[in-house]
Amino acid sequence: MHSPIRIRLLLVAAAVALSACASSLPPVPPKAAQSDYEYRLGPGDQISITVWRNPELSTTVPVRPDGKISAPLVEDMVASGKHPSQLAREIEKKLSEFVRTPSVSVMVTNFVGNTMEQVRVIGQATRPMALPYTDGMTLLDVMIAVGGITEFAAGNRAVLIRGAEDNKQYSVRLKDLLQGGDVSANAEVLPGDVIMIPESWL
Repeated sequence: MHSPIRIRLLLVAAAVALSACASSLPPVPPKAAQSDYEYRLGPGDQISITVWRNPELSTTVPVRPDGKISAPLVEDMVASGKHPSQLAREIEKKLSEFVRTPSVSVMVTNFVGNTMEQVRVIGQATRPMALPYTDGMTLLDVMIAVGGITEFAAGNRAVLIRGAEDNKQYSVRLKDLLQGGDVSANAEVLPGDVIMIPESWL
């Protein structure tokens, strides 16, 4: 079992390596290139299912941790990874076994999002967390959601890892953005981005 001193030394080494790496990385592009974004359901989402002219079949259900939902006459249907409209069509197909020409709409009432599409912030954020992605989300939006950076953060040596580009790494200047008000340091984020904020050891 590692001693606390050894663990701290390993963390220091990791922070130094990350900081050194950040200085040689390209800056994150202000605009993130991606096709039109469509939300996909994920575990923890709350969805409202409305079946026209069949209120007894309409309900609000969560997407379970296994990615499935259960509703009246619909048991254990996979919802995770699907667009709400796609899920609505599949529910219609299932209900057509019991109801003539069902018309179903699915509305997301509480967003968590597919885990592969969340934006994660780790390290020296005030509240490190995973956030559901929203279209047009920026670094500033993300940092507001996590409460900014801590007093120990090396904000200008933060790194953004872009999953949509085979985990390509970019440098981000969070200190300039948050404390200096430099809007040129802001940039769009993409689903699956990970923002790593190292600790300043100086």
